Amino acid sequence: MSLTSINTNIGAMTALQSLNRTNDALAQVQKRISTGYRVADARDDGGAYAVAQTVRSNSSALTAVNEQMGGLRGLVDVSLTALEEVSKTMIEIRSVLTRLADGTVGDQARDQYNQQYDQLRTQVTNFLADADYFGKNLLTGSTPTDDIVTLRSESVETADLYTLPALGPDTKFIVAAGPFADAAAARAALDETTGDYQIVNKTINNAMNRLGSDARYIDAQITYNRDKVDAMEVGLGALIDADLARESARLQALQIRQQLGSQTLSIANQAPQFLMSLFGGR
Repeated sequence: MSLTSINTNIGAMTALQSLNRTNDALAQVQKRISTGYRVADARDDGGAYAVAQTVRSNSSALTAVNEQMGGLRGLVDVSLTALEEVSKTMIEIRSVLTRLADGTVGDQARDQYNQQYDQLRTQVTNFLADADYFGKNLLTGSTPTDDIVTLRSESVETADLYTLPALGPDTKFIVAAGPFADAAAARAALDETTGDYQIVNKTINNAMNRLGSDARYIDAQITYNRDKVDAMEVGLGALIDADLARESARLQALQIRQQLGSQTLSIANQAPQFLMSLFGGR
């Protein structure tokens, strides 16, 4: 049985409740459209937001790791460049040693060749000393404390560390000092098995091979990390991003409901007016 009263308007109360629910839903949709997120904060979905924050943290850490590995690649490139120049100089040194190994070379020519040898040796020393990248030099260090240790992923576990070992000391890449007094001394330096030149040249080639492998690994790790960040972003988007096409449709529907709710409330508020007609004859 309906209650006819000017104090209690059940129709208006029902219309107001419906309008409030519509306004709440409309505010939620507007929030999603303005932020682009289905889950913009913990109030929207506490569990999803917590997961999203973890993913964001891992993604940020992995991006920072990639930046550091980019610096590591710079160090490797500088070291490789230095060793390549050293290797080119070693070709010239061999030419000089070959001339010094000739027994027909006179004393004056031998002195000139020895001077050239010393100049080339100094050039090698300078290349190695200049292989510096932000205070680090892989070619001069010789102990574990000179190794470069960095993260390769966002984890801080030991298994996720990458070590770039020091390749020095630089004396390993420098041929013995001259002069070569006779052809026999130069021939000894060129000996395929025990010659100082051959030993040093082999050490240089081994170091270039190691650095080349390190460069390829670092490139692969950077690419993997970048792809992993992209995959994490895709997963994060699926978890918290709003479907804007769907939200746009909902927005229009809710706006219509809001208008109808306002009209319904207005009609319900006018309902008690008919009571005045009951007293119109007095």
